[in-house]
Amino acid sequence: MAVTTASTRRQFLTLLGLSTVVVSCGTAVTGTSAGKGQTKTLRYQGWAGQVTLPELAEDLGYLGDVKLEWVGNTISGPQDIQSAATGQTDFGGAFNGAVVKLAANKAPVKAVISYYGSDKYAYSGYYVLEDSPIRSPRDLIGKKVGMNTLGAHAEAMLDIYLQRGGLSQADIDKVEPLVVPPVNVEQSLRQKQIDVAVLSGVLRDKALATGGIRPLFTDFELLGAFSAGTFVMTDRFLAQNPDTTRTFVTGVGKAIEWARTTPREKVIARMTDIVEKRGRNEDAEPLKYWNSFGVAETAGRITGKELQLWIDWLSERGDIKKGQVSLSDLYTNEFNTGGSDGAQKSAPAATASKSGS
Repeated sequence: MAVTTASTRRQFLTLLGLSTVVVSCGTAVTGTSAGKGQTKTLRYQGWAGQVTLPELAEDLGYLGDVKLEWVGNTISGPQDIQSAATGQTDFGGAFNGAVVKLAANKAPVKAVISYYGSDKYAYSGYYVLEDSPIRSPRDLIGKKVGMNTLGAHAEAMLDIYLQRGGLSQADIDKVEPLVVPPVNVEQSLRQKQIDVAVLSGVLRDKALATGGIRPLFTDFELLGAFSAGTFVMTDRFLAQNPDTTRTFVTGVGKAIEWARTTPREKVIARMTDIVEKRGRNEDAEPLKYWNSFGVAETAGRITGKELQLWIDWLSERGDIKKGQVSLSDLYTNEFNTGGSDGAQKSAPAATASKSGS
């Protein structure tokens, strides 16, 4: 079981310190001039044992003549959007704070649709063993918190929890976030290699079904219902492949609404069938615990507030300079024909303030 320690706690989001590499590489993305000859194949990374919304959209027939080309799996949102920014893939998805940080490093990318979030069914939980003495933010001082990657959603939520608990920066620095592959997080907690396990989706529900653990807090408790991550594409790809992008984004939006309105058992059956058909030697059993993608807005349309939240928070922390990122340049709904600007489902306004108000 591989566990990686951050070199320093304050190297938050350094996985995205890519400004020079990303800007130089991001302008060389494959594609042709807008109109005739637009690419109809989108390269992407998947997640082992899971079905992404684009994969679901393709299986449902919502992508039309646009095809997906799987190039491998990722375990990290920051790595996924880095691959998109450098042209290794045509789209990638990550926690919105990581998207903001990537844009702050001058990567020529735009968020085009939300693809995951937190609600009462889909959320990231921070779990401890049932008999653990950890019950408050202060109890985490000197403790190890296992998560899939640093500099993304899990570390951001931990940081907010500690801030709201009144911990000083010196005390926060004593909490040790560790990288643990998602499939090993539960086992690491039960073997007491870590003190807290960040679990979400089917891995969370499977662990809860086994028993012996309890939640310390969840991101839903911290911020309410909110869209947490977006898919990004490079500006060059969007300019050269507008019709393909529109088909892709709108199709993913349709898949979001299909999953939202279809009985859970049918969604699970469909996703299980997808995993079995693609032949990647994966275990489809955890899919039975799926409940929701957690996207707050209709068809995954982006309102701006889910990104502004992290612009403000990263600025307050000093991770980016005030004014370094322009919200209007960060996202677009141009390619999403799902929902409508005047009739979107809006999530409650979230805040990452230290006070929690």
